[in-house]
Amino acid sequence: MNIRFYNARILTMEEDRPVFVGEVWTQEDKISFVGTSEEAVGADAEGGFDREIDCKGNLLMPGFKDAHTHSAMTLMRSLADDLPTQEWLNNQIFPVEAKMTGEDIYTLTKLAILEYLTSGITAIFDMYLTPETIAKACKEAGMRCVQVGCVNNFSQSLELVERMYNELNTEDDPLNSYFMGIHAEYTCSPELLTKFSELVHKYKAPVFTHIAETKSETDGCIERYGMSPVKYLASMGLFDFGGGGYHLVHVNEEDMQILKEKNMYVVTNPGSNLKLASGIAPISDYMKHGIPVALGTDGPASNNCLDFFREMFLVTGLGKIREDDASAIDAMEVLKMATVNGAHAMNLPNCDILASGKQADLIMIDLDQPNMQPINNICKNLVYSGSKQNVKLTMIAGVIRYEDGKFNIGVDPHDLYAEAENIKKRIMSELGRD
Repeated sequence: MNIRFYNARILTMEEDRPVFVGEVWTQEDKISFVGTSEEAVGADAEGGFDREIDCKGNLLMPGFKDAHTHSAMTLMRSLADDLPTQEWLNNQIFPVEAKMTGEDIYTLTKLAILEYLTSGITAIFDMYLTPETIAKACKEAGMRCVQVGCVNNFSQSLELVERMYNELNTEDDPLNSYFMGIHAEYTCSPELLTKFSELVHKYKAPVFTHIAETKSETDGCIERYGMSPVKYLASMGLFDFGGGGYHLVHVNEEDMQILKEKNMYVVTNPGSNLKLASGIAPISDYMKHGIPVALGTDGPASNNCLDFFREMFLVTGLGKIREDDASAIDAMEVLKMATVNGAHAMNLPNCDILASGKQADLIMIDLDQPNMQPINNICKNLVYSGSKQNVKLTMIAGVIRYEDGKFNIGVDPHDLYAEAENIKKRIMSELGRD
């Protein structure tokens, strides 16, 4: 389908290119034109348009990239809150996860996709238990999904991760891809990490993992191995081909040097870290070291919502408090974390900006709302006063999946709500919590 967006304000997220008035054209799954209204007059729309959308002065920009999430944990949203982290995890979350089937995860992932779309999220970096059913859910719903392995002592095996790495990194399904990864240092034995490192070197693959999320995790690793989690995993060769870490709250100068040398990405999750009292990541320090930072929500059990506007505000707000400096972490840097950096961390270079030839992954922001008026600085407004209510349209691979409150993912949202409720009731009954 070929679509013309006209009469739009456009934020391409190209370096040093301000917002301008113009048009964006999409042809099938790609962007075919981005330019001013004057440039559009002389451009050739090959094949014409199937639909023309008057943006009425609203903003077009790249979709947000949720660079760390556990989608199917929608099941546990607000199920076990306001508890100490280890009690929350061991006594509440793990028992529920043990009862979840692949079909449950398929349904609950689709439920999360509805929420991603309302937040303008066009790609997710998902880590969870059954990669096959997650990939199926995302393909059917039209969500762009990069999965990451979750090797650990208790569930996901090396064999599964290697198989998924080969099956999902093909051209057969352009919406799905896969990274190698482990759950965390503290859930993997040295023997398992040694074997995983061999697998990483076999494919020369980047690796992502939870790392340095809590002080107790970091202290425990130092007690076990005499090294921080970053240094320990690097010493095992896990980061020899790059990759990144989720959270990275409790780090030292040596850790930052390792992250820089290994070409690692930091994926910060301010909402989750705040709610679980994990701490405030040193984002300004990462930026000073030239370490790229991307943004994630974490899962809906620990956040509890999949709202990128909240994450954008928190990453800058908490950074300002940590540095005692209101000028720390500029809004434009936050937008870069939420779009360009996330795309690059997820190996989605064709989804980073709005430009001809890039993937047609874009969103329309409704500026005709009280929280966006008057229009002084759109970029600042997005970070400091923007809201999910401003997401008017979400397009992925040239298909509009959400528009004016209506979804286009091949299933009635109310059917998903009912299925999720049934899954919850069944599992709670099995656990004796009904």
